[in-house]
Amino acid sequence: MTYDDDEDGGRRQEVVADLTLTIQSDDTGDYVKLMASPSSTEDAAEEPSSPARGGVVWYWVKLVVLFLCLGFLAVVVLKWVGPYLIDKEVIPVIIWERNTFSNPVIAVLVFASVALFPTILLPSTPSMWVAGMTFGYGFGFLLIISAAAIGVSLPFIIGSLFHHKLEGWLEKYPKKASIIRSAGGGNWFHQFRAVALIRISPFPYMVFNYCAVATNVKYGPYIVGSLIGMVPEVFVALYT
Repeated sequence: MTYDDDEDGGRRQEVVADLTLTIQSDDTGDYVKLMASPSSTEDAAEEPSSPARGGVVWYWVKLVVLFLCLGFLAVVVLKWVGPYLIDKEVIPVIIWERNTFSNPVIAVLVFASVALFPTILLPSTPSMWVAGMTFGYGFGFLLIISAAAIGVSLPFIIGSLFHHKLEGWLEKYPKKASIIRSAGGGNWFHQFRAVALIRISPFPYMVFNYCAVATNVKYGPYIVGSLIGMVPEVFVALYT
């Protein structure tokens, strides 16, 4: 702290940062090392807190805007785009298929599509609609669930051939892969429950079909949990 005389004859106080002088000597000679006091160092370290805080606020603002845009797009797709495509594209194809082919041929086509489409990453829900419209709940459910057993088994077998590559891919995305890895731990019942919950959840089931083998889940709990977890989806598709 320093005192200076002002123009009125009074004394003015002014606080300045303290400096620590350390005089040391070595083999080359004497030198003087100037060091700022700890309080001034702490003040300097606290200065960037405001820009950092502003960066956090800006990050949350961008995140909120992103979610609002995604929500708006979802509403547009569900309210206008989805119904338009179903009315103009999907339903005419289903009607044409029912009027063109006999019931045995439709059963073969539905079975083949539900069994093979998940392997090539194509949705099989329209085929489930055809099964519900053509065969009803009983035979339609048996047809779809038997084909689904093949549809979830083929990716599991193919994924086992690329086990190490899938493990490397999961290691690159540890947070996203934590849900998939939950199916590989514990006993038989734990694996079955984890697989069933993943099937019921909105997690992309096509991705899980291939990546499940990288979690070391056994085939028994995988196939049983998959079929049990798909029951709600199958009934909704048949009803639709």
